[in-house]
Amino acid sequence: MNTMPAPLSVPTHLDVDVAIVGSGFGGLTAAQKLAKTGLRVALISSTPEHLFQPLLYQVATGVLNSEEIAPDVAGILRKHHNVEVILGTVTEVDPDAGILRYRHDGPTQTISFRYLIASTGATQSYFGRDEFAHYSYSLKTIDDATNLRTQIRRCFEEAARTDDADLRRRLLSFVVVGAGPTGVEVAGQIRELATRYYKLDDVSVYLVEGAGNALPVYGGSLSAYAKKALERGGVEVLLDSLVTEMDSDGVTIKVGGAATRRIAADTVVWSAGVQASPFAAVLAKATGSETDRAGRLLINQDLTVGGYANVYAIGDMTSLNGYPGQSPVAMQQARHAADVISRKKLPGTAFEYFDKGSMSVINRFSAVVALNERVRFGGFIAWLTWLAVHLFYLVGFRNRFAAIASWLFAFIGSDRPGFAQADKVESEARRQAKAS
Repeated sequence: MNTMPAPLSVPTHLDVDVAIVGSGFGGLTAAQKLAKTGLRVALISSTPEHLFQPLLYQVATGVLNSEEIAPDVAGILRKHHNVEVILGTVTEVDPDAGILRYRHDGPTQTISFRYLIASTGATQSYFGRDEFAHYSYSLKTIDDATNLRTQIRRCFEEAARTDDADLRRRLLSFVVVGAGPTGVEVAGQIRELATRYYKLDDVSVYLVEGAGNALPVYGGSLSAYAKKALERGGVEVLLDSLVTEMDSDGVTIKVGGAATRRIAADTVVWSAGVQASPFAAVLAKATGSETDRAGRLLINQDLTVGGYANVYAIGDMTSLNGYPGQSPVAMQQARHAADVISRKKLPGTAFEYFDKGSMSVINRFSAVVALNERVRFGGFIAWLTWLAVHLFYLVGFRNRFAAIASWLFAFIGSDRPGFAQADKVESEARRQAKAS
């Protein structure tokens, strides 16, 4: 059986009914929904994979292999002959003419469309301190995750070889900035990696949060539970604290608005804020749409952009009614836009978000779940709920099967399948380099 991914198209010009920009949760959902309508669809993606971004931290800490959370987009949509997947970055949109332009390793190409759905997500924000990007690791792409994984392994391995106490302390100190879901998950997993995989007790993990709660979006008892669970696992949680300086040797933190504290660390993970992807600015300029401080498009109630009834924007690159930047929002918005385009709903129909709740894992066997204001719980049952939901949303049977196997090895046992796979890839690369 041929398991090679389907080749991505590189047409010089293409006429379609619907152009979709972005292959995340929103873009892929829109393509799958429209594939059933018979309309001709082009999905333009800057990367060949559909990334399950909420699990990037597990790639970074060796729980999962990158392939398990980043299946090939063309492979997912292979059976839909009316959907064409194109690798490229959109550089210009002319909504009046119904044309977009994109590039990928060559001259600019064009696509004519009747409808446009933009779903390019968000990137990291450093709150005006862009220099922090040079000294920290983010978790927005597969490359981010593999770079952080390499750094974490390097620190543990070098610490095992050094006799310098100060160097060892710095190598085994990890600072995570931002106690939202990603920050909490990263901090918890690094600490577990230290104690369960490397069998070390002298590893320091600091979680720095400007607000007064861990997981501040939950608040109340769930935030308190998250803090206690992290501290019980060995993470030092620093609330009401802001990073004021950062360099290659560590960070300076302002604690409680007054005192400062210096933490020497080789590894700083930044997960403190997001801003809209660069394509949001391209679309804002083309449509005259206003944006918020994070560059997100202030879209209309029906998900259209500016004064254009045929241009839709969804997901993290948009701001509407205070909806959270989470995959369920993007997926529901994608279905709404697809239904209007295919006339299952009337044009101008306002989008209504059905909140199914939210959840966040803290560490092994520990998570929090908030289904609504009344149904909120944490602990092992919450962790099982998180596990089931994330398995459901993983695309493809093979990915689900592989993830189950990896989770069994990492959570029931103490192995890190992602590290083993990385070793195999690196060994093969060295072998090929030597042979050439």
